[in-house]
Amino acid sequence: MTPTRRADGFLHRRLDVGAVHLHVAEARPRSPEGALAEGSEAVSPEVPLVVFLHGFPEHWWSWRHQLRAFADAGLWAVAPDMRGFNESDKPAGVASYDIERLADDVAGLIRALGRDTAIVVGHDWGAIVAWMFAQRHAPMVSRLAILNVPHPVVMMRGFLRLEQLRKSWYVFFFQLPAGIPERAIAKDNWARLRQTFAEDGLGKDDIEAHVNAMRRPGAVTAGMSYYRAALRRLFTGRTPKPKRIECPVLVIWGDGDRHLGKEMAAPPPRFVPNARVEHIPDASHWVQNAAPERVSELLLAFARPGARGLE
Repeated sequence: MTPTRRADGFLHRRLDVGAVHLHVAEARPRSPEGALAEGSEAVSPEVPLVVFLHGFPEHWWSWRHQLRAFADAGLWAVAPDMRGFNESDKPAGVASYDIERLADDVAGLIRALGRDTAIVVGHDWGAIVAWMFAQRHAPMVSRLAILNVPHPVVMMRGFLRLEQLRKSWYVFFFQLPAGIPERAIAKDNWARLRQTFAEDGLGKDDIEAHVNAMRRPGAVTAGMSYYRAALRRLFTGRTPKPKRIECPVLVIWGDGDRHLGKEMAAPPPRFVPNARVEHIPDASHWVQNAAPERVSELLLAFARPGARGLE
């Protein structure tokens, strides 16, 4: 599908990634003449592809600052609506949101964009998927950046602590029969969702954009299915075994995260030997929106061609 430009300034299209179709927003590098590549699906193979994966309850919009920054720096930046969110397909059933399927969506997206490899950046659930993608499709990821989500091994250890369980109460609330959590989050014109974002410093425009995305039929249930699928697998002993990630990894952590403790930021060297952690002291969980310039700066230094990334 040929991308079309919308009023937000980004190119948009839907792509067949295998099991589902994903809506993507993209920002392309400018040509030497200063014109954006319009009306074409082709981007020079010399231009690095960077894929940005959002979390819950967000959509591609959470990456708009980074999309612009990366395009301005000469990279091809693409942010999908993850499976189940906003304009992407919303398959029925909790099993449709198993982590392997979500990781395979990323592989299918990269292939649909005509590439074999990409730099992958993930936040929140997008980061959980990114961790799995780097293990399941290692040859396809050249560099991996993770925002405010622990490595799966560290996450499992964290849930053994009462303090972290209290912070993550919503994970268990979402396990209630389908319909109860959905009604709770949508009650009073999405008051709970609005409050959560506002308390973490998101502006009105951001909040409205995410609320409108969650209003789409099936989006809330699909988003909660990420949590339902993960916990069901945990309780049945089907959690994927961790594999070593050899590519360079950058972890960016907003230390003001109310949901995940900063002590979980560093990945275990046994599984991630080439990692670097950068803390942003005053940023919330939604770090790419709370500190967009700093996050873009760190990501660009890590992703820019020729950069070692592991100084």
